[in-house]
Amino acid sequence: MKPVKNIAVIGDGGWGTTLGILLSKKGFGVTIWGIFPDYVEILKRDRENVKFLPGVKIPPDICITSSMDEAVKKSDLIVLAVPSQYLRGVLAMIKMEDLSGKVFVSVTKGIENGTLKLMSELITEVLGDIPLAMLSGPTIALEVANGVPTTIVASSTDFELAKAVQEIFMTDRFRVYTNNDIIGVEVGGSIKNIIAIAAGASDGLGFGTNAKAALLTRGLVEIVRLGLAMGAKRETFYGLSGLGDLATTCMSSYSRNRWLGEEIGKGKKLKDILKGTEMVIEGVATTKSAYELAKRCKVEMPITSEIYKVLYENKDPKKAVQDLMTRSPKEESAY
Repeated sequence: MKPVKNIAVIGDGGWGTTLGILLSKKGFGVTIWGIFPDYVEILKRDRENVKFLPGVKIPPDICITSSMDEAVKKSDLIVLAVPSQYLRGVLAMIKMEDLSGKVFVSVTKGIENGTLKLMSELITEVLGDIPLAMLSGPTIALEVANGVPTTIVASSTDFELAKAVQEIFMTDRFRVYTNNDIIGVEVGGSIKNIIAIAAGASDGLGFGTNAKAALLTRGLVEIVRLGLAMGAKRETFYGLSGLGDLATTCMSSYSRNRWLGEEIGKGKKLKDILKGTEMVIEGVATTKSAYELAKRCKVEMPITSEIYKVLYENKDPKKAVQDLMTRSPKEESAY
Protein backbone atom coordinates (compact mmCIF):
# COMPACT_ATOMS: atom_id res chain seq x y z
CA MET A 1 0.00 0.00 0.00
CA LYS A 2 1.50 3.31 -1.08
CA PRO A 3 1.60 6.25 1.35
CA VAL A 4 -1.73 8.04 1.71
CA LYS A 5 -1.66 11.81 1.25
CA ASN A 6 -5.07 12.67 -0.20
CA ILE A 7 -8.42 11.27 0.90
CA ALA A 8 -11.87 11.56 -0.68
CA VAL A 9 -14.92 11.25 1.56
CA ILE A 10 -17.87 10.22 -0.58
CA GLY A 11 -20.94 11.50 1.26
CA ASP A 12 -21.56 14.86 2.92
CA GLY A 13 -23.74 13.65 5.79
CA GLY A 14 -22.85 14.09 9.43
CA TRP A 15 -20.50 11.12 9.65
CA GLY A 16 -18.75 11.81 6.35
CA THR A 17 -18.24 15.45 7.32
CA THR A 18 -16.93 14.45 10.75
CA LEU A 19 -14.39 12.03 9.33
CA GLY A 20 -13.32 14.59 6.74
CA ILE A 21 -12.62 17.09 9.53
CA LEU A 22 -10.78 14.48 11.62
CA LEU A 23 -8.55 13.47 8.68
CA SER A 24 -7.90 17.09 7.70
CA LYS A 25 -6.70 17.86 11.23
CA LYS A 26 -4.26 14.97 10.88
CA GLY A 27 -2.72 16.67 7.87
CA PHE A 28 -4.28 14.75 5.00
CA GLY A 29 -5.58 16.53 1.93
CA VAL A 30 -9.33 15.97 2.15
CA THR A 31 -12.10 16.32 -0.42
CA ILE A 32 -15.73 15.83 0.60
CA TRP A 33 -18.14 14.85 -2.19
CA GLY A 34 -21.88 15.52 -2.10
CA ILE A 35 -24.44 14.47 -4.68
CA PHE A 36 -26.53 17.67 -4.62
CA PRO A 37 -24.69 20.63 -6.23
CA ASP A 38 -26.91 23.24 -4.56
CA TYR A 39 -26.17 21.94 -1.07
CA VAL A 40 -22.47 21.57 -1.90
CA GLU A 41 -22.42 25.29 -2.72
CA ILE A 42 -24.01 26.05 0.66
CA LEU A 43 -21.35 23.95 2.40
CA LYS A 44 -18.60 25.75 0.51
CA ARG A 45 -20.05 29.15 1.37
CA ASP A 46 -20.95 28.60 5.02
CA ARG A 47 -18.29 26.00 5.95
CA GLU A 48 -20.88 24.33 8.17
CA ASN A 49 -23.09 21.30 7.56
CA VAL A 50 -26.20 22.84 9.08
CA LYS A 51 -28.46 19.91 8.15
CA PHE A 52 -26.38 17.07 9.53
CA LEU A 53 -23.63 18.50 11.75
CA PRO A 54 -24.76 21.91 13.04
CA GLY A 55 -22.37 24.06 15.00
CA VAL A 56 -19.19 22.41 13.69
CA LYS A 57 -17.01 24.43 11.33
CA ILE A 58 -15.50 22.78 8.26
CA PRO A 59 -11.81 23.79 7.93
CA PRO A 60 -11.06 26.03 4.94
CA ASP A 61 -8.49 23.62 3.53
CA ILE A 62 -11.10 20.89 2.94
CA CYS A 63 -12.25 20.83 -0.68
CA ILE A 64 -16.01 20.29 -1.15
CA THR A 65 -17.32 19.21 -4.55
CA SER A 66 -20.19 17.56 -6.40
CA SER A 67 -17.80 16.29 -9.11
CA MET A 68 -16.97 12.62 -8.62
CA ASP A 69 -14.03 12.96 -11.00
CA GLU A 70 -12.56 15.80 -8.94
CA ALA A 71 -13.01 13.88 -5.70
CA VAL A 72 -11.62 10.54 -6.86
CA LYS A 73 -8.82 11.31 -9.30
CA LYS A 74 -6.45 12.96 -6.80
CA SER A 75 -7.21 10.64 -3.87
CA ASP A 76 -5.17 7.73 -2.56
CA LEU A 77 -7.90 6.54 -0.21
CA ILE A 78 -11.67 6.73 -0.69
CA VAL A 79 -14.04 6.74 2.29
CA LEU A 80 -17.55 5.55 1.43
CA ALA A 81 -20.01 7.37 3.69
CA VAL A 82 -23.37 7.24 1.90
CA PRO A 83 -26.56 5.52 3.15
CA SER A 84 -26.70 1.80 2.40
CA GLN A 85 -29.69 1.89 0.04
CA TYR A 86 -28.02 4.55 -2.14
CA LEU A 87 -24.58 2.98 -2.15
CA ARG A 88 -25.04 0.88 -5.29
CA GLY A 89 -25.89 3.96 -7.36
CA VAL A 90 -22.92 5.91 -6.00
CA LEU A 91 -20.59 2.96 -6.62
CA ALA A 92 -21.71 2.91 -10.25
CA MET A 93 -20.52 6.52 -10.50
CA ILE A 94 -17.21 5.71 -8.82
CA LYS A 95 -16.66 2.75 -11.15
CA MET A 96 -16.45 5.16 -14.09
CA GLU A 97 -13.24 6.64 -12.64
CA ASP A 98 -9.67 5.31 -12.70
CA LEU A 99 -9.39 3.35 -9.46
CA SER A 100 -5.93 1.85 -9.93
CA GLY A 101 -3.88 1.96 -6.73
CA LYS A 102 -6.74 3.33 -4.62
CA VAL A 103 -7.76 1.96 -1.23
CA PHE A 104 -11.37 1.96 0.04
CA VAL A 105 -12.75 2.32 3.56
CA SER A 106 -16.50 1.94 4.05
CA VAL A 107 -18.29 3.46 7.03
CA THR A 108 -21.75 2.58 5.68
CA LYS A 109 -23.89 0.35 7.90
CA GLY A 110 -26.75 -1.64 6.45
CA ILE A 111 -27.93 -4.56 4.34
CA GLU A 112 -29.14 -3.91 0.80
CA ASN A 113 -32.83 -4.54 0.21
CA GLY A 114 -33.59 -7.22 -2.35
CA THR A 115 -30.09 -8.69 -2.70
CA LEU A 116 -29.61 -8.94 1.10
CA LYS A 117 -25.93 -8.16 0.58
CA LEU A 118 -23.67 -6.73 3.27
CA MET A 119 -21.94 -3.53 2.22
CA SER A 120 -18.57 -5.24 1.69
CA GLU A 121 -20.27 -7.74 -0.62
CA LEU A 122 -22.00 -4.97 -2.53
CA ILE A 123 -18.81 -2.93 -2.90
CA THR A 124 -16.78 -5.84 -4.27
CA GLU A 125 -19.63 -6.87 -6.56
CA VAL A 126 -19.65 -3.44 -8.21
CA LEU A 127 -15.98 -2.40 -7.97
CA GLY A 128 -14.28 -5.79 -8.09
CA ASP A 129 -11.42 -7.03 -5.93
CA ILE A 130 -10.27 -3.69 -4.53
CA PRO A 131 -8.39 -3.16 -1.21
CA LEU A 132 -11.25 -2.69 1.25
CA ALA A 133 -11.65 -2.14 4.99
CA MET A 134 -14.76 -1.44 7.05
CA LEU A 135 -14.74 1.12 9.88
CA SER A 136 -17.50 0.55 12.41
CA GLY A 137 -18.34 1.02 16.07
CA PRO A 138 -20.12 3.20 18.66
CA THR A 139 -19.68 6.59 17.05
CA ILE A 140 -22.09 9.50 17.40
CA ALA A 141 -20.86 11.98 14.77
CA LEU A 142 -21.35 15.15 16.81
CA GLU A 143 -19.46 13.68 19.78
CA VAL A 144 -16.52 12.70 17.56
CA ALA A 145 -16.54 16.14 15.92
CA ASN A 146 -16.43 17.74 19.39
CA GLY A 147 -13.46 15.65 20.47
CA VAL A 148 -15.27 13.30 22.85
CA PRO A 149 -13.13 10.14 23.41
CA THR A 150 -14.36 7.46 21.01
CA THR A 151 -13.31 3.93 20.02
CA ILE A 152 -13.95 2.10 16.75
CA VAL A 153 -12.89 -0.99 14.77
CA ALA A 154 -11.09 -1.22 11.42
CA SER A 155 -11.93 -4.57 9.84
CA SER A 156 -10.52 -6.22 6.74
CA THR A 157 -9.63 -9.68 5.51
CA ASP A 158 -6.22 -8.12 4.80
CA PHE A 159 -4.67 -7.58 8.24
CA GLU A 160 -1.96 -5.26 6.91
CA LEU A 161 -4.64 -3.06 5.37
CA ALA A 162 -6.60 -3.00 8.65
CA LYS A 163 -3.44 -1.87 10.46
CA ALA A 164 -2.78 0.82 7.86
CA VAL A 165 -6.35 2.14 8.22
CA GLN A 166 -5.93 2.05 12.00
CA GLU A 167 -2.88 4.30 11.72
CA ILE A 168 -4.55 6.69 9.25
CA PHE A 169 -7.63 7.34 11.39
CA MET A 170 -6.31 7.09 14.94
CA THR A 171 -5.91 10.21 17.09
CA ASP A 172 -5.60 10.84 20.82
CA ARG A 173 -9.42 11.15 20.92
CA PHE A 174 -10.32 8.54 18.29
CA ARG A 175 -8.89 5.14 19.16
CA VAL A 176 -9.01 2.49 16.42
CA TYR A 177 -8.75 -1.27 17.01
CA THR A 178 -8.35 -3.94 14.31
CA ASN A 179 -10.51 -7.00 13.67
CA ASN A 180 -10.45 -9.48 10.79
CA ASP A 181 -14.07 -10.63 11.19
CA ILE A 182 -15.59 -8.39 8.54
CA ILE A 183 -18.94 -10.26 8.51
CA GLY A 184 -19.36 -9.92 12.28
CA VAL A 185 -18.44 -6.25 12.25
CA GLU A 186 -20.98 -5.54 9.50
CA VAL A 187 -23.80 -7.61 10.98
CA GLY A 188 -23.35 -5.95 14.37
CA GLY A 189 -23.28 -2.47 12.86
CA SER A 190 -26.42 -3.14 10.81
CA ILE A 191 -28.79 -5.07 13.06
CA LYS A 192 -28.20 -2.84 16.09
CA ASN A 193 -30.21 -0.14 14.28
CA ILE A 194 -33.29 -2.38 14.39
CA ILE A 195 -32.90 -2.98 18.11
CA ALA A 196 -32.44 0.78 18.57
CA ILE A 197 -35.83 1.37 16.91
CA ALA A 198 -37.30 -1.08 19.42
CA ALA A 199 -35.53 0.72 22.29
CA GLY A 200 -36.91 4.04 21.08
CA ALA A 201 -40.41 2.59 20.86
CA SER A 202 -40.01 1.46 24.46
CA ASP A 203 -39.18 5.05 25.41
CA GLY A 204 -42.12 6.37 23.44
CA LEU A 205 -44.46 3.95 25.15
CA GLY A 206 -43.25 5.20 28.52
CA PHE A 207 -41.48 2.03 29.63
CA GLY A 208 -38.47 2.13 31.93
CA THR A 209 -34.96 0.78 32.33
CA ASN A 210 -36.10 -2.83 32.78
CA ALA A 211 -37.67 -2.92 29.32
CA LYS A 212 -34.69 -1.30 27.62
CA ALA A 213 -32.24 -3.65 29.33
CA ALA A 214 -34.29 -6.60 28.13
CA LEU A 215 -34.32 -5.26 24.57
CA LEU A 216 -30.56 -4.73 24.52
CA THR A 217 -29.85 -8.15 25.98
CA ARG A 218 -32.24 -10.15 23.84
CA GLY A 219 -31.51 -7.94 20.84
CA LEU A 220 -27.84 -8.87 21.12
CA VAL A 221 -28.86 -12.53 21.08
CA GLU A 222 -30.63 -11.96 17.76
CA ILE A 223 -27.56 -10.22 16.33
CA VAL A 224 -25.35 -13.13 17.43
CA ARG A 225 -27.74 -15.72 15.99
CA LEU A 226 -27.83 -14.11 12.58
CA GLY A 227 -24.11 -13.37 12.58
CA LEU A 228 -23.17 -16.97 13.39
CA ALA A 229 -25.49 -18.23 10.66
CA MET A 230 -23.70 -15.95 8.20
CA GLY A 231 -20.22 -17.11 9.23
CA ALA A 232 -19.17 -14.49 11.79
CA LYS A 233 -17.20 -15.09 14.99
CA ARG A 234 -19.18 -15.01 18.23
CA GLU A 235 -16.62 -12.91 20.11
CA THR A 236 -16.97 -10.03 17.64
CA PHE A 237 -20.47 -9.30 18.92
CA TYR A 238 -19.23 -8.65 22.45
CA GLY A 239 -16.82 -5.99 21.19
CA LEU A 240 -17.07 -2.43 19.94
CA SER A 241 -18.89 -3.16 16.69
CA GLY A 242 -21.40 -5.38 18.50
CA LEU A 243 -22.34 -4.63 22.09
CA GLY A 244 -20.61 -1.23 22.02
CA ASP A 245 -22.46 0.03 18.96
CA LEU A 246 -25.73 -1.49 20.17
CA ALA A 247 -25.55 0.27 23.55
CA THR A 248 -24.72 3.65 22.03
CA THR A 249 -27.44 3.54 19.41
CA CYS A 250 -30.11 2.38 21.84
CA MET A 251 -29.32 4.99 24.49
CA SER A 252 -28.08 8.14 22.78
CA SER A 253 -30.41 11.11 22.36
CA TYR A 254 -28.58 11.74 19.05
CA SER A 255 -29.47 8.31 17.64
CA ARG A 256 -31.73 8.67 14.60
CA ASN A 257 -32.98 5.09 14.90
CA ARG A 258 -33.84 5.41 18.59
CA TRP A 259 -35.60 8.71 17.82
CA LEU A 260 -37.68 7.14 15.07
CA GLY A 261 -38.68 4.33 17.40
CA GLU A 262 -39.70 6.84 20.05
CA GLU A 263 -41.95 8.61 17.56
CA ILE A 264 -43.49 5.25 16.62
CA GLY A 265 -44.07 4.51 20.31
CA LYS A 266 -45.86 7.84 20.67
CA GLY A 267 -48.34 6.75 18.00
CA LYS A 268 -46.95 8.39 14.86
CA LYS A 269 -46.93 6.56 11.53
CA LEU A 270 -43.71 5.69 9.73
CA LYS A 271 -44.53 7.58 6.54
CA ASP A 272 -45.31 10.76 8.48
CA ILE A 273 -42.08 10.53 10.50
CA LEU A 274 -39.95 10.04 7.39
CA LYS A 275 -41.72 12.90 5.62
CA GLY A 276 -40.72 15.26 8.41
CA THR A 277 -36.96 14.60 8.36
CA GLU A 278 -34.14 14.86 5.85
CA MET A 279 -32.14 12.30 7.81
CA VAL A 280 -31.78 8.77 6.46
CA ILE A 281 -32.84 6.30 9.17
CA GLU A 282 -30.80 3.21 8.26
CA GLY A 283 -32.73 0.85 10.51
CA VAL A 284 -35.93 1.18 8.48
CA ALA A 285 -34.49 -0.40 5.34
CA THR A 286 -32.29 -2.78 7.33
CA THR A 287 -35.36 -4.16 9.13
CA LYS A 288 -36.76 -5.34 5.81
CA SER A 289 -33.48 -7.00 4.83
CA ALA A 290 -32.91 -8.60 8.24
CA TYR A 291 -36.45 -9.98 8.29
CA GLU A 292 -35.79 -11.70 4.96
CA LEU A 293 -32.31 -12.85 6.02
CA ALA A 294 -33.70 -14.42 9.19
CA LYS A 295 -36.08 -16.48 7.06
CA ARG A 296 -33.32 -17.42 4.61
CA CYS A 297 -30.94 -18.45 7.40
CA LYS A 298 -33.72 -20.09 9.47
CA VAL A 299 -32.84 -17.93 12.48
CA GLU A 300 -35.34 -16.89 15.15
CA MET A 301 -35.36 -13.09 15.57
CA PRO A 302 -38.59 -12.18 17.40
CA ILE A 303 -37.74 -8.52 18.14
CA THR A 304 -36.74 -7.93 14.54
CA SER A 305 -39.90 -9.66 13.36
CA GLU A 306 -42.12 -7.45 15.53
CA ILE A 307 -40.36 -4.26 14.42
CA TYR A 308 -40.87 -5.36 10.81
CA LYS A 309 -44.60 -5.80 11.47
CA VAL A 310 -44.82 -2.40 13.18
CA LEU A 311 -43.00 -0.60 10.35
CA TYR A 312 -44.33 -2.45 7.32
CA GLU A 313 -47.64 -4.01 8.41
CA ASN A 314 -48.91 -1.16 10.60
CA LYS A 315 -49.00 -3.30 13.73
CA ASP A 316 -49.74 -1.48 16.97
CA PRO A 317 -46.50 -1.22 19.01
CA LYS A 318 -48.42 -2.10 22.19
CA LYS A 319 -49.64 -5.33 20.54
CA ALA A 320 -46.07 -6.06 19.42
CA VAL A 321 -44.88 -5.75 23.02
CA GLN A 322 -47.70 -7.99 24.23
CA ASP A 323 -46.86 -10.65 21.64
CA LEU A 324 -43.17 -10.58 22.59
CA MET A 325 -43.95 -10.88 26.30
CA THR A 326 -46.43 -13.76 25.90
CA ARG A 327 -44.30 -16.01 23.69
CA SER A 328 -43.96 -19.58 24.98
CA PRO A 329 -41.60 -19.98 27.97
CA LYS A 330 -38.00 -20.74 27.03
CA GLU A 331 -34.60 -21.39 28.55
CA GLU A 332 -32.33 -18.35 28.32
CA SER A 333 -29.74 -18.77 25.59
CA ALA A 334 -26.78 -16.57 24.75
CA TYR A 335 -27.34 -17.25 21.04
